[in-house]
Amino acid sequence: MARGETGPDFIEALARGLDVIRAFRPGCPVMSLTEVAAATGLARPTARRILLTLQELGYARAERGGFALTPRVLELGVTYVRSMGLWEVARPHLETLVKETRESSSIAQLDGSDIVYVARVAVPKIVALSVQIGTRFPALQTSLGKVLLAALSPAEVERVLAEPSRAGIEPRWRPDPGEREAALRAVRAKGWAMTDEQLALGIRSVAAPLRDGLGNVIAAVNVNAHAAETSIEQLTEEHLPLLLRTASAISADWAAYDAVPHVTAS
Repeated sequence: MARGETGPDFIEALARGLDVIRAFRPGCPVMSLTEVAAATGLARPTARRILLTLQELGYARAERGGFALTPRVLELGVTYVRSMGLWEVARPHLETLVKETRESSSIAQLDGSDIVYVARVAVPKIVALSVQIGTRFPALQTSLGKVLLAALSPAEVERVLAEPSRAGIEPRWRPDPGEREAALRAVRAKGWAMTDEQLALGIRSVAAPLRDGLGNVIAAVNVNAHAAETSIEQLTEEHLPLLLRTASAISADWAAYDAVPHVTAS
């Protein structure tokens, strides 16, 4: 994959290994050596060595004449979530919110022009798009993403959204710059965001920011509902107050958690 300028300490082999892992996009659970090489821009012998190394380490396996990732890859993302401590802080609050609303609730952070889910408590409902920890969606078309983008300066928003999405999803709403800025101004003014089938049909949600002790937005939390079951009025009049209370509680607990020195036993 094309890369810009790198520093003297840049490890190209590590970057290539991560490129190979990222080559397995949604809808491509099994890829041939040729497909991996083409997706990453690597020579076949290089791609082969990386795949065999990942296989030996337990992150990939041979399958149906090609290669597939194994569940062990999830450890990489889970390590990030656990290292933050955000999941431990947020979990009881999310569980309470889900019991009260009977709707799924998630926490996400910004990664380029996408959001990435880092915590989730779900209810068993059929929705248009499957969501789990590590799932990514285009930020602008989600309530979580609107909250996170609204926390940035206009220049930062332009820079972030200039990055291509890696979600593999074509959103329904494609605003022009003026419409986009108006939407983000509204989020800043209200302190929360809503999306109504802007990402995909049937998906409706509200989101609020999570803040650290200095007031910086570190993530966003939402309540997600099916548009055919939950009206906008119910979402904003019943679920939103519960969501705002939950966001405030998580933020307070996170500020307290972050203020305490953490010692890891060796």
